Amino acid sequence: MVKVIFVCSGNICRSPTAEGVFRAMVDAAGLSEKIEIDSAGTGSWHEGERSDERSTETALRRGIDLSMIRARQIDQYDYFEFDYILAMDGTNFNNLMRTCPPDHRNKIIMFLEFAPHLKERDVPDPYYGGPQGFDHVLNLIEAASQGLLTEIREKHF
Repeated sequence: MVKVIFVCSGNICRSPTAEGVFRAMVDAAGLSEKIEIDSAGTGSWHEGERSDERSTETALRRGIDLSMIRARQIDQYDYFEFDYILAMDGTNFNNLMRTCPPDHRNKIIMFLEFAPHLKERDVPDPYYGGPQGFDHVLNLIEAASQGLLTEIREKHF
């Protein structure tokens, strides 16, 4: 079993969207029994809350259901449990590296490294922006998710 966790700041916009998109891709590939998927935030501000309504609506327009995802904060157990710890941006990457035990830091990867053809390095936080920001984030997440799935298939199956 390969275990993947997506991490952003509050776990209500970017990381739950990535969880939903990647889960749909994994299901479509027939690998849901082989890949475990989760998401979390580096902060606890929204713990237990549903995904941001704008993220949910944007994802739903593309057939991705985020309704079952609830925000949670990453914890020390996650660093041991997950094989891929995917940071949405440099700030979250640095926060993860700061709190992760040294022996597990090699698991922390910038998510957009799986979409090297894109110019962006960070998945921008759409929380304070307009609807177009959520569409842009979803486009980035779809591209990187495809690259991630390709890597997991090549390395693990």
